[in-house]
Amino acid sequence: MLPSTEAKKTLVQCDFDGTITEEDVSFLLLDAFTNGSWRELLRWYREKRITVNYFNTKAFGMIKADRRTLVRFAKERVKIRVGFHQLVACCRRRNIRFVIVSNGMDFYIDAILKDTGMNDIEVFAAETRFGSEGLEAAYMGPDGSQLEDGFKDAYIRSFLEKGYRVIYIGDGLSDASPARYAQHVFARGELLAYCNKGNLKCTPFIDLNDVVHKLELL
Repeated sequence: MLPSTEAKKTLVQCDFDGTITEEDVSFLLLDAFTNGSWRELLRWYREKRITVNYFNTKAFGMIKADRRTLVRFAKERVKIRVGFHQLVACCRRRNIRFVIVSNGMDFYIDAILKDTGMNDIEVFAAETRFGSEGLEAAYMGPDGSQLEDGFKDAYIRSFLEKGYRVIYIGDGLSDASPARYAQHVFARGELLAYCNKGNLKCTPFIDLNDVVHKLELL
């Protein structure tokens, strides 16, 4: 177990969609509130023709529903992965800083966390604004500048520059690049497949209690 002085400089950077939640909330919203053309953008992203930031900004721009409607839908459909509360409690008990860094939208992440009684967690996600033309999103980096790419990478680099040992938790392709900066990686889904294919050392997990049990030993 880490000495307490070192634990204070440990940080967990955790993805949200598909990691804290069982499903990707953004995909649920896009399926429900667009005509389906967003999936062409998804194909372009998977083919590495566009960035994940560009994908999310353009895809969510297709949604014309208001905030209240989207939040209500998200809260009704979302399922929080088992062990989330225990993970946050473990980090707090061991003086480990826990942050969510997500390519998702702040409006539904904040609402879901509040609904689960966890609204005091640090969240870095796309900043959204609802206007007459629909939903607009912007990714702001640690220095306050708008980013077109590398949102998660920018944050993990900033944490490392501040002297943190970073433990990464994620599930998707957008987690692959930032995970390479981490001292330890917990992975599932597409991130796990990426790690296995690229020989990137990681610890698989099914629910977040798996992470808690291993975290106690790091």
